[in-house]
Amino acid sequence: MPALPRIALGAPGVYTLPPEPIRRLTGVRLDACAFVGVAPRGPCRVPVVDATAAHSDDWRMCDPMRPRLRTVAVPVDSFDAYRRQFGGFEGPGLLPYAVASFFEQGGREAWVLRIVHDHGSAVLDAGGVASAVIGGVVGSPLLRARNEGSWGDALRVQLGFQTRALLATPLPPSTASLRLGGGQRLDAGALLRLRLADGSHVLRFVARVERVGDTTRPTRWLRAVLEAATPAAIEAAELVEATLAVQDGQSSTENHAGLGLHVDHPRWLATVLCRESELLWPDFAWAGDRLLPAAVLRLSQVHAATPFSGGEDRWATLAHADFFDAAWDALADTPAAGLQAVVGVDAITQIVLPDLYQAQPLPPQAEVRDVSLAGAAFAPCVELPAAPPTPANTTELPGLALDPTDPVGLARIVELLQRVQTFVETTRDHIALLDMPPRLKPQQLLALRAQFDSAWCALYHPWLAVARADDTRDALVALPPSAAAAGIVAATELALGVPHGPANRIVQGALKPLQVVDPAEHARLHPQGVNVFVQDSTGVRLTAARTLSLDPAWRQLSVRRLVLMLRRTLLRQMQWAAFEPHTAALRRQLVHLCTALLRRLYRLGAFSGASEEQAFFVRCDDTLNPPNAVDNGRLLAHIGIAPAEPLEFIVLQFARSGDGTLTLEAA
Repeated sequence: MPALPRIALGAPGVYTLPPEPIRRLTGVRLDACAFVGVAPRGPCRVPVVDATAAHSDDWRMCDPMRPRLRTVAVPVDSFDAYRRQFGGFEGPGLLPYAVASFFEQGGREAWVLRIVHDHGSAVLDAGGVASAVIGGVVGSPLLRARNEGSWGDALRVQLGFQTRALLATPLPPSTASLRLGGGQRLDAGALLRLRLADGSHVLRFVARVERVGDTTRPTRWLRAVLEAATPAAIEAAELVEATLAVQDGQSSTENHAGLGLHVDHPRWLATVLCRESELLWPDFAWAGDRLLPAAVLRLSQVHAATPFSGGEDRWATLAHADFFDAAWDALADTPAAGLQAVVGVDAITQIVLPDLYQAQPLPPQAEVRDVSLAGAAFAPCVELPAAPPTPANTTELPGLALDPTDPVGLARIVELLQRVQTFVETTRDHIALLDMPPRLKPQQLLALRAQFDSAWCALYHPWLAVARADDTRDALVALPPSAAAAGIVAATELALGVPHGPANRIVQGALKPLQVVDPAEHARLHPQGVNVFVQDSTGVRLTAARTLSLDPAWRQLSVRRLVLMLRRTLLRQMQWAAFEPHTAALRRQLVHLCTALLRRLYRLGAFSGASEEQAFFVRCDDTLNPPNAVDNGRLLAHIGIAPAEPLEFIVLQFARSGDGTLTLEAA
């Protein structure tokens, strides 16, 4: 019998047992994709925070000596959410185009990892971060943009103060304490504006709030003790709270209200910025202290918005090594940087690296102006001046630029792709969607493909031409095909399930492939596991979904994903079985749960076979679990499946009989 759940027993009587948890294997989603690339803004160099630390110490997050994570994975559920945190198409990277294409194909969950240069230091590198001095307070405290980039120069902050009267009476003869009435409460660190008997006004912080009176009676009251006594008797008191409005010059705004101006306050300005803001950091020089308004009387005066300066885009410092963490240890449970930062996110399955190398620079940005000389009266035609010449394409990512047509550049690209393959082969929990370099000849394509053998990688060709209405680049942009493929993978799973092959879909937003793959070349690439995009009468279509494995059992991407889904499901949803008594009843329950999951998948067409016995099996018996295994606390189960491969070829046979009848048969 299973052990009875623990219940709290009191007086003798009848107690109702809580319901037993429902055990069921439901499967897990595999549609989330990580995009690793270059963005003009977004979370990076994020401080490492101890989850057990008190929230009151969150202001210490801005300590420049605190260890920081160079790369963090940030979830976004739409391109608008991406744009709000990472900016638009103003940068030199392909990351925004890749994320936009993913959502255009039907993807719903993306994780973005912004790559910045590794300066080889665990402390905060403040270079490239915009800053500004807060107006309206004493001491000229400094605010910094949340992360590096020229985007921070567009930030504007406005600090204001609000006052409200307090029902409080002084406690003579002391001038350093107040009795609070009317059920009002104060927090330690609150700022009060006090009107004194001589007509002057002073500001005082509350040192502590005490409950006074007999603990056995309900007539206790609160006493607020000030940090310093006043020079004259107190006649009236007002509570002063700060508000901070932040604008980033685009679409993001933040409004923080009810702020305290002392480190002891539960909503201390520096603490709130560290905990809640996505745009600002407080400077550590004042984050653990206090702030005082510059004026005592005119606290409600509206101050002009404070501009930021000093932001710098340091894209020129980026290098290929920044995409990886050379110190990453697969066996160590420590945060990593670069591509390895995806390890800590259970939701991520696919990985796309649109900026791993820059095969060609993006077209220059152009300011589109619609010049009109039309007027209300007839006039001679005016000859418009010639348009200014378009600036030449110059790369802003010199450290990432590699020319695939150059043998040295191509060899370096292969090395980078193999490094990605090594990572996914090590984790065996992620699938890398790789891009064939552009402008390669057919023999070069086959030679490059021959250097890979992995069921955890898929390779796509050729690159796609895209143009977006919300982009200022007046030219077609070359998009890595893996971005569109990732969206097709996600959309296919969401619509049909994991077992269905993520291919034979029209790419939304793609104008044409940048290279035309003729039928003969396509016939050579497909058997080698290269997934090709072709142009047909309906648009640009993805024609295959294969891995780079040389093992025929793992050549289909849907098979790799199906097995990965089963593995993740068992790892995440069978944890309850740990420390359970190893009994025959437990083994029967495991067999029942696994069989139920596989049966549902079989009915959805995930497995081949005319019956369940031919499609899958689950064994967990005494043969697999002899007495010595039981004594050692081990339980072993064998699960076997026969995955169904997607249909790729349809052979039709036409036959003409003697009487002229045509028949069609599918071979």
